[in-house]
Amino acid sequence: MKIGVVTFPGSLDDRDAARAVRIAGGEAVALWHGDDDLHGVDAVVLPGGFSYGDYLRCGAIARFAPIMQQVVDGARGGMPVLGICNGFQILCESHLLPGALTRNDHLHFICRDQRLRIENTTSAWTTSFAAGQEIVIPLKNGEGGFVADDATLDALEGEGRVIARYLEINPNGSRRDIAGICNERGNVVGLMPHPEHAVESLTGPTTDGLGFFTSVLSMVGSSR
Repeated sequence: MKIGVVTFPGSLDDRDAARAVRIAGGEAVALWHGDDDLHGVDAVVLPGGFSYGDYLRCGAIARFAPIMQQVVDGARGGMPVLGICNGFQILCESHLLPGALTRNDHLHFICRDQRLRIENTTSAWTTSFAAGQEIVIPLKNGEGGFVADDATLDALEGEGRVIARYLEINPNGSRRDIAGICNERGNVVGLMPHPEHAVESLTGPTTDGLGFFTSVLSMVGSSR
């Protein structure tokens, strides 16, 4: 199973995401922001970093990259897409997910091992987890506060589309402690913390992030 990992100018976690795909048992396919072809991949990861230098707003320029039209079309057709950190910002800017990511409420960049609770285990990227499971994966962002109007937040809560929630502390001012969400279909997931940095004991605080990648591989495999 082929999982594409997009590299934008300023991406810095693309190789980590590709490594996570390989550790999970998939084939990582490098996709370039200027491509107009997804090269037959079964799913796509939009990695963390600072695409286009975070000019204008985080993700605001990346949404216009040629590859993104293919990603948007694929996502609307049911292809699994995971946006991590900057990738989450790009998904919101591309209107594949609602809301926006804004400057951390304390106005400082934060980097820490963050405890989360997994709240939705039916999305394409979370079926390997148990409902309510607590995990620890790294978090590093300066514009990680998820915001949306109350009606949108109520809909996300009511429809079970909150993927993960911050525990112990709210590190960036995200409304309702939201760390990640999915679309109505469950194939598109945005997550502010970095699961790709917690897939092996040698380099991560845990291996808790591996479940995001094994989930999509299992889902794609079962659909064939």
